[in-house]
Amino acid sequence: MSLENANKLNQLLQGGQDGKLYFSSWLRENGYSNQLIKTYRNSGWLTMLYRGVMYRTGSKLSAWGALSSYNEQLNKTFHIAAHSALELSGYNHYVPMGKPILMVHHNANDRIPIWMNTVSFDYEIKLFSTQIFSIRHIYTHIKNDFPLLVSSAEQAFLECLLLAPQYYSLMDLYYIMEQLTTLRSDILQSLLENCTNNKVKRLFLFMAEKANHYWYEELNSSKIDIGKGKYQIVKDGVYLSKYKITISKELYDYE
Repeated sequence: MSLENANKLNQLLQGGQDGKLYFSSWLRENGYSNQLIKTYRNSGWLTMLYRGVMYRTGSKLSAWGALSSYNEQLNKTFHIAAHSALELSGYNHYVPMGKPILMVHHNANDRIPIWMNTVSFDYEIKLFSTQIFSIRHIYTHIKNDFPLLVSSAEQAFLECLLLAPQYYSLMDLYYIMEQLTTLRSDILQSLLENCTNNKVKRLFLFMAEKANHYWYEELNSSKIDIGKGKYQIVKDGVYLSKYKITISKELYDYE
């Protein structure tokens, strides 16, 4: 290997954390030819994860690193959402059985890379997409030295409600709601006014009122359209005329 190529290799490997991925298109844009990439692979410095995706040989695969690398190198905006985002904000009631799950949101027009669904990372990546938010509230969080896009706690809880009851039980979500004492009413107002899913808005307002958080009183519910039709969350439950939803008796009676 020439000195120039060795220096480029050192630059590449020294600048990468454990768990970082390297995408061929990004490598080529940064001066690494296909021949040079092949040389690194044949020499055992880089290992192929999937076609066009590599990692440093011996590096431990990381869902955080994979997601961060994908966004950063390919200009994507996949973000950590729902209960996974709440966990990063310090709320950790929901504990799935088995391998930990990382909930990731992607835009509807994004193509899902095959490796994201097939490679065995330290977390099971579950992807979903929604267009119910015309305005999103996302921030950057550093996890294991990787910058990650993450839903705000306010948006993350609404995402959980959207995914209930398929992924989360409403009782589990209410236990989390009880912890959400420091949500920001201005962010909630913006999200709820611009949310198009009536089920999500109705459940959220019911839970917030039931939990009696101070920020609930700061919301202007007259500006939040919850629609007119009735929505049955469960059969043979308790109907709440204020929110036009039928919920479980267990949730209604819980104190």
